[in-house]
Amino acid sequence: MRKFSSDFLLGAATAAHQVEGNNTNSDCWAMEHMENTCYTEPSLDAVDHYNRYEEDIRLMAKAGLNAYRFSLEWARIEPSEGVCDDQEIEHYRDVIRCCRKYGLEPVVTLHHFSSPIWVIRKGGWEAESIIDDFARYTHYVAAKLGSEMNYVCTINEANIGLQIAAIGERYKRQMMAQMSKNQADAGADSTDGAVQMGINLQKMMDNQKAVLEENKKIFGVEKVDNFTSMRTAEGDILIMRVHQAAKAVLKELCPHLHVGLTLSLHDMQVVEAGGERFAEKEWEEEFTHYLPYIMEDDFLGVQNYTRSLFGADGALPYPDGCEMTQMNYEFYPEALEHIIRKAAASFKGDLIVTENGIAVADDERRVAFIEKALDGVSNCIRDGIPVKGYCYWSLLDNFEWQKGYSMTFGLIAVDRATQTRMPKESLEYLGSWRQ
Repeated sequence: MRKFSSDFLLGAATAAHQVEGNNTNSDCWAMEHMENTCYTEPSLDAVDHYNRYEEDIRLMAKAGLNAYRFSLEWARIEPSEGVCDDQEIEHYRDVIRCCRKYGLEPVVTLHHFSSPIWVIRKGGWEAESIIDDFARYTHYVAAKLGSEMNYVCTINEANIGLQIAAIGERYKRQMMAQMSKNQADAGADSTDGAVQMGINLQKMMDNQKAVLEENKKIFGVEKVDNFTSMRTAEGDILIMRVHQAAKAVLKELCPHLHVGLTLSLHDMQVVEAGGERFAEKEWEEEFTHYLPYIMEDDFLGVQNYTRSLFGADGALPYPDGCEMTQMNYEFYPEALEHIIRKAAASFKGDLIVTENGIAVADDERRVAFIEKALDGVSNCIRDGIPVKGYCYWSLLDNFEWQKGYSMTFGLIAVDRATQTRMPKESLEYLGSWRQ
C-alpha cells in the first residue's frame, strides 16, 4: 500500500437530499410524493444526517479521514424566491465548523441535483432565469460562509442531463427493436445502468403522459425541467453559463476560494475495431465540449464508477460473466485511473476525485474496489498528475434517488428504524491510506 501524504484530501461524500431528510421545499420531495412517481419510495427522514452530522463527521475522523464533501441544500436556504432562511445557513455553518473541529476539510457543493420547487415553476434548468437565480443564491452563501470554506463545487455532475437524454434516446431505440421482434420486455435494467445515478428509466418513459397532468397540479407546468431531466443542447450550455456566473460571484467575494464543478465521466474503451469514432463522440459529449467553460477553474471534480465499451456498431454490453454491482454497473475500479489520465491530458488544473464507489452488499468487495481505485490514484500522482484528493461515494448507505434505499454504497450502514450507525470495515480501510 502506497499511502497518501498528509495534505492529500482523503474523505467521503454525501448529497444533502440523500442523507438529511425532510427536504420538503425541493422538487425531488414533490416528485417522490406524486401519484405517478418514478421513485420506488420517498426519502422521508433519509438517514437524519441533518441532525446527526456530528456523529457522522466524528466517525470519519476516527477512521483517519481528513476531508468531507457535502452539499448545501438550496431548497432549505432559499425556500421561496428571493427569501433566504438565515437559520438554515447557520446550520451549514455549524456543519463546516464541525468538520474543522474534527480535522476534516469541508469540500462544499452548492447544488447536488435537488432544486427549490419555485425554480421549477419558472422553467427550471432550461430557463434563462436560472443564471441570475443561482447567482443570487451563490452570493448569499458566499457572503455568509465564504470565509469558512476553501473548496467549492458549484454544480454536481453538470453533464448528467445530457447523459440521461442520450440514454433515453438509446432506450427508445431498444424499445422499437424489441417490439419489432414481439418481445414484451425491453431489458431496461441494462440501460438504467449506463448512467451514473439512481434512475428508473423505463418507469420514467412509461409514465410520461400521466406525469404531465400531475406536473401541472404540482409545479404549474407540464414539462418539469429539473436538474436531472433529459437536457436539450441549449440547456446543456446554460448549465455552463450558470457555473461561470456562480464562479464569478465566488471569486469576487472570496478570492481565496478554490472553485470548480464536477462531471460524471465513464472510461470509454474501444474493444472492437471500428469503435473508435463512437468512443470519441461519447467523450466529446461527456467531457471535451465543456473545456472552454472550465479551463480557468481551479480544479475539476472527477466522478467515475465504471467503464463504457464500444465496437463497430456503437456501445456494447458488459462482458458475459463480469461482476456487477447493485446499480447494474460493471465492477471495474481500474476505470478511475484511466479517467484521471484522460481528463488531465486536456484539463490542466488540479483534479479532485469527488465521487467514486460501488453499491454492493459484500463489504469485502468494497474494500477490494477501494484498494484498486486508490492504487490507480497513486499511480497518477507518481506520474506528476495533480490529483489533490479522493472522496469515496458514499459515506452512508442512503437514498439513491429513484432507486430508494436498496442501493448500499456506504462506508457506514444505517438502521433506519433507529438511525443507528454501523461503520463497515471499508471505512477504516479507506482511512488507513493516509500517512
